[in-house]
Amino acid sequence: MKFDVTKLKEMNDLDFEQIPVWPAEVKIVVATVVAILVGVLGYYTVVSDKIPVLEKAEAQEIDLKQQYAAKYRIAVNLAAYEEQLARIEEDFSSMLKSLPTSNETPGLLDDVTRVGTTAGLNFRLLNWQQEVPKEFYTELPIQLQVSGTYHEIGEFSSAVANLSRIVTLHDFDITQSTGELSLNMQAKTYRTSTAAEVKQ
Repeated sequence: MKFDVTKLKEMNDLDFEQIPVWPAEVKIVVATVVAILVGVLGYYTVVSDKIPVLEKAEAQEIDLKQQYAAKYRIAVNLAAYEEQLARIEEDFSSMLKSLPTSNETPGLLDDVTRVGTTAGLNFRLLNWQQEVPKEFYTELPIQLQVSGTYHEIGEFSSAVANLSRIVTLHDFDITQSTGELSLNMQAKTYRTSTAAEVKQ
């Protein structure tokens, strides 16, 4: 069927009660206009309100995909993570064992004194300071003041590092007088916290 444009001139004279007898060209044009109006009206009344919801859902989908990818990577490497966790727990347990208990701290002070005198140092001050509670352990600071030669101080530091229990040296202050070095510092050792200390 050929589209006859001249039939469109009759649109002004058409009667809406006679729609079945309208020319096909007029019906096509009217149907197209009605379809466009319905589409535009439908977009603004139904679709436009849903667009922000769709955009939010699309953004959420991206986020969920990233979460899934991260969890998938963890799940794939679960055996390796469990093995690593077991090693960390074992290392942590052995480190805790190297911390002295409250009964062993006086012996540790004797060890520090012994390695210092063996290195040739003279102790001028050796004094326990206030304990500092931490989450899993308690810090036990010791104020030290010793005098000796450069090599004796170096030997002492090395011997302290090789003690079976953990002792760290902090806040060095070295002065020289009459050919001898005077070392003022703080040594810290650590002990495991008791159950009561951990609860606090």
